[in-house]
Amino acid sequence: MTNTRKPSIRSLRSLRDEMVSVAKGERAPSEDAGQAIFSSAEAVTRLLNQENRHLLDVIDTQHPQSVAQLAELVQRAEPNVSRTLSKLVEAGIVEMVNGEGRTKIPRLRLRELTVRIFTTKSTDQVIEAH
Repeated sequence: MTNTRKPSIRSLRSLRDEMVSVAKGERAPSEDAGQAIFSSAEAVTRLLNQENRHLLDVIDTQHPQSVAQLAELVQRAEPNVSRTLSKLVEAGIVEMVNGEGRTKIPRLRLRELTVRIFTTKSTDQVIEAH
């Protein structure tokens, strides 16, 4: 399991300001450019809710060979599982590997995220991803 990108937490304003500066040529892209960005620690916890963590556990322990098989294992509708997987892929938590034909196989990329949450300011951050 290769971990080439670590999710981060940044305000949308900060991200927008950086994108404008880069587009104007005022600065180079930051080191986390192209990585998954969450707007807050709350966004991380919304994505990693109990239902989605169960889905991740099934991917990790039962190794489904397709999205359809995963949907069956977690007893959720396949379109619902596909939407959730898209969000998890975008966050860098899951990757989709080519299977036979057009089949995509979900694989877990991250088993752990360590988030630093400050009590007095809103500059939370992901400090480790494994």
